[in-house]
Amino acid sequence: MKQTIDNKQKYTGAEIFVKCLEAEGIDLVFGYPGGAVLHIYDELHKQNDVSHILVRHEQGAVHAAEGYAKSSDKPGVVLVTSGPGATNAITGIADAYMDSVPIVVFTGQVRTALIGNDAFQEVDTVGITRPCVKHNFMITDVSKMAETIKKAFYVATTGRPGPVVVDIPKDITEDKYEFNYPSKVSMRSYNPYTDISDESLELAAKNILSCKKPVIYAGGGVINSNASKELTEFAKYLNFPVTNTLMGLGCFPGNDPQFIQMLGMHGSYEANMAMHDCDLLIAVGARFDDRITGRLDKFSPDAKIIHIDVDPSSISKNIKAHIPIIGDVKAAINGLTKKIVEKKLKPNNIDEWWNNINEWRKKDSFRYKQGSEIIKPQYVIDRLYEITKGDAFITSDVGQHQMWAAQLYKFKKPKRWINSGGLGTMGFGLPSAMGTQFANPNSLVCCVTGEASIQMCIQELSTCLQYGLPIKIINLNNRYMGMVRQWQEFFYEKRYAMSYMDALPNFVKLAESFGHIGYKVEKPSDVDAAILEAIKQKDRLVFIDFITDQEENVFPMIATGAAHNKMILS
Repeated sequence: MKQTIDNKQKYTGAEIFVKCLEAEGIDLVFGYPGGAVLHIYDELHKQNDVSHILVRHEQGAVHAAEGYAKSSDKPGVVLVTSGPGATNAITGIADAYMDSVPIVVFTGQVRTALIGNDAFQEVDTVGITRPCVKHNFMITDVSKMAETIKKAFYVATTGRPGPVVVDIPKDITEDKYEFNYPSKVSMRSYNPYTDISDESLELAAKNILSCKKPVIYAGGGVINSNASKELTEFAKYLNFPVTNTLMGLGCFPGNDPQFIQMLGMHGSYEANMAMHDCDLLIAVGARFDDRITGRLDKFSPDAKIIHIDVDPSSISKNIKAHIPIIGDVKAAINGLTKKIVEKKLKPNNIDEWWNNINEWRKKDSFRYKQGSEIIKPQYVIDRLYEITKGDAFITSDVGQHQMWAAQLYKFKKPKRWINSGGLGTMGFGLPSAMGTQFANPNSLVCCVTGEASIQMCIQELSTCLQYGLPIKIINLNNRYMGMVRQWQEFFYEKRYAMSYMDALPNFVKLAESFGHIGYKVEKPSDVDAAILEAIKQKDRLVFIDFITDQEENVFPMIATGAAHNKMILS
């Protein structure tokens, strides 16, 4: 039960910190203690409203917070100590920055009198994190703590979301001041709310109604804006084909006939060909990154481009937008709906365009052939999808297994696909699954990983045991750093330099040593039974080590620098 707050009473900075989290509605913090934050940990220990999850590495704490934020409507929160505690968190912070994930990371710092003196466990956290945060703060006056924390959550969760770091010297957590948490804050240099230009909406609507070969290209911004329902209804009304970025999967139903699959370097043949040949490209909450565009001067050469994004700096950054619409994605789609759907206006007949797309679909570019001897990794994902009926939360690490999951697991809902897109962080999968499981305690959470990635944060199996997290780990084990090996096969004349994993642990015994259940599966005929048995273990973490084809590659593939209609097919 929350304590009554006397605004005239003075509290320590540590007490104010905890009260700020309570006032912000935060009920879960991922972290790891150390000397600079012990006053805060002591206050967390004294109360029951904010739970603390003890991870085994600070990188795992940030990835867990990312999984929590990505799979819920709440920001993730992290608490780590100074020095190595802060530097260990950098990879996760950079990952959240690249993927626009709303998290607030609180880092301890040495006492203010020692800053700059190379004190024990001192690093310039503000300086180190500046290139990979949306914003950062150092609190040097306890009277500013409540306001600063409010600003941190405001910046992290509004506009284009992102990570915010708050650095807190130890003496600030000892100093005393009154507690008064502001209901709102304003920052002179930060105004994320933009009125959408009616002129740009009118121009966009005109082009939507007159085009002949349209494509809707939807990214993670649709999910961040909670605009999946609006986008789906708008696309269904228009009967336009929809493709997703890696981060946008699930914002439009993956089993809908209008969905032409993911696009980009490992996207479908039909999606990439449609993007190349379209005459109107409606980019919604996507940033035209290099894995999507391929060679910039050959990207959608005949298309007029409508670009909807809340971040003005993303507009025309990589690809020129002919019709920029700056503002919240949901508001923009609602604006276009008023211009078109509510007026019952219909676009041109695009049956001929759909005929072209359906011809491209016949390539079946994600196809593979499962024999009776060696497990194809794609088969495991296919069976996972069929058995879970597409209703699980799927986290992934980075590599071939990530691409196969993105290609073959048909995400029907937003916030079910949790992966590292922009930074491509091996080690993301398991800790993000922990955060996802905490956010969705009664749901099935599966971590799709590989034998190289899972070892990056394997110690978090201990965290899973401590908190009873029943995650199902799907390890596609080909005894290689799979994507590295694939590139070496294609572009380095099969010189497999340092990509072979020739000293792997026994993953079954490793899982058991952490107190979990482990299975090893080597035959295709045993795949279904292993997945079903794992799901039956509702209260236990199960690690399934699938021994898969070492030579299987991800297709299609676009080589770096190639146009996106120049695909290598299987």
